Amino acid sequence: MKTLLIGATGLLGHNVLRRLMDCGHEVRVLVRSRRRLLIGVPDGWVVEGDITKPSTLAKAAKGCEAVVNCAGVTDMGLTRLGDYLAVNSDLCESVVKAMEKRGIGRLVHVSTVDTIGYGSAESPADESAPPREPFAGSHYGVSKRLGELTVMQAAREHPDWHVVVVNPGFMLGPMDAKPSSGRLLTAAYGKRLAVAPKGGKAFVDVRDVAWAVVSALEKGRSGARYIAINNAAQMTVAELYRLQARVMGYKQRVVTVPRWLLLPLGAVGDGLRALGVHTELSTRNIKQLTVSEHYDCGRALAELEMPQTPIEQSVRDFHAWREQEKNRKEDKRR
Repeated sequence: MKTLLIGATGLLGHNVLRRLMDCGHEVRVLVRSRRRLLIGVPDGWVVEGDITKPSTLAKAAKGCEAVVNCAGVTDMGLTRLGDYLAVNSDLCESVVKAMEKRGIGRLVHVSTVDTIGYGSAESPADESAPPREPFAGSHYGVSKRLGELTVMQAAREHPDWHVVVVNPGFMLGPMDAKPSSGRLLTAAYGKRLAVAPKGGKAFVDVRDVAWAVVSALEKGRSGARYIAINNAAQMTVAELYRLQARVMGYKQRVVTVPRWLLLPLGAVGDGLRALGVHTELSTRNIKQLTVSEHYDCGRALAELEMPQTPIEQSVRDFHAWREQEKNRKEDKRR
């Protein structure tokens, strides 16, 4: 298919772009600047422009048969809901209108597990679980949920369309340029002592999520959501740090900090935010780090045939790609 990819310059976007190309799709990429692309694509495939402008989106969608939306504002340091809405919610309305205008009937929208209430190790949550605090009331969670509702409404109004929502967990792997979620790994990498919050995440290799996203273009049920995690990689942050040390071959002591000790730091962050300081430190973000999240991705395994790459491989490839990029930049400077 000729597929419009939105949000191609992020961790997931780059991996989806590679997966689409490997599967033979002709990909039109809408980006602010092609210089941010880590993968070489033909000139005719790139459209530069503001993804939040409906006219730009409609222009980029012309001639396409499908849309994949990987765009998202994830900065946990933003303090206003409006900082998230333009990309996480309003963009979804523009995508639907562009599809209506261009006669496109396929959409895969990437959301987050934050819009699904986490379960427990004994009873992991599936796609039907309603949002839970502290994620439900976060600006990020609210904005992503609003985006989902827009997409689901479009599926109901257009029964002839194929519309799927993918809800990834905490993604790790290569092509994490900033890094984004990989900062969790770099925070402890190579240190003799690592400090971790009590909580845990549902981790997943970003390439497995990319597989699920591309697979969802043709498979799955329209109007359905698909949790994309690794069922075997639901662990605490401390366990992830120990895994990283083992995989990368260094010794490390990991200390878990209890929730009651971290919450005062969150209060300090709340005060800094009130003074206009940009910081990810806040009471809500601390609470999110101290929750242990558990989900069941059985639907994605069965219907999207999503792989389950060992998270050890994800960690190894994250660091290998970063080292490769470091060497490439050094060679370029020479």
